[in-house]
Amino acid sequence: MEKNYLEISARTVDEAIEEALRKMGVTRDEVEITVLKKGRSGILGLGTEEAVVAVQRIRPEETHPGPADAAQTASVGTEIIQEALRLIGLQATVKAMPAESPEEPLSFDIEGDDLGILIGRRGQTLAAFQFLVRLMVAHRLQSWVPLTIDVEEYKKRRIASLRALALRMADQVKRTRRSLSMEPMPADERRIVHLTLAEDVDVTTQSSGEGEERKVTITLKTK
Repeated sequence: MEKNYLEISARTVDEAIEEALRKMGVTRDEVEITVLKKGRSGILGLGTEEAVVAVQRIRPEETHPGPADAAQTASVGTEIIQEALRLIGLQATVKAMPAESPEEPLSFDIEGDDLGILIGRRGQTLAAFQFLVRLMVAHRLQSWVPLTIDVEEYKKRRIASLRALALRMADQVKRTRRSLSMEPMPADERRIVHLTLAEDVDVTTQSSGEGEERKVTITLKTK
């Protein structure tokens, strides 16, 4: 059975990522990468700390729960998220949002005041929080089930924004006939850009860069 997630350490973040990708047999665009510890080189070998990363498949081999199991997952997920929020000192309300279809993951939306700290820069803190909750839910239920966590519908707005930006940049590439690169973003957001422009007959997309600086470049197709 393929590994859906892996936590691994190495001398640098990039080395840890490459080792994790090799062991899982995936590419960067197929996973979410969370840097748990950046590591440090130390002086003359003293105080050296290895980097630690957590790598999770974007679309793992999932067990989509039936109605009864979905209710249990929603209950367990809500309980775990609420406890995690309490431990980090945030007061918020957790709502379980039923999946619209059996193929869609169960989602949770967190509502409250001053939750920007939970989102973090480019949504990185939220991605790490979601990763940890997924692990805890999987451990409690003894099976891997898909779930996503949002904060005040941040992800919903972000997805809409990314799609609109990708379309605008694609139009600009067509007009100027010059390639354009988007800002660095995590794997799940790059995937949104790739999917948005997948059916465009005039442009193609490609991910490039290393680690947290990996980004999508939109290029005119050669005919």
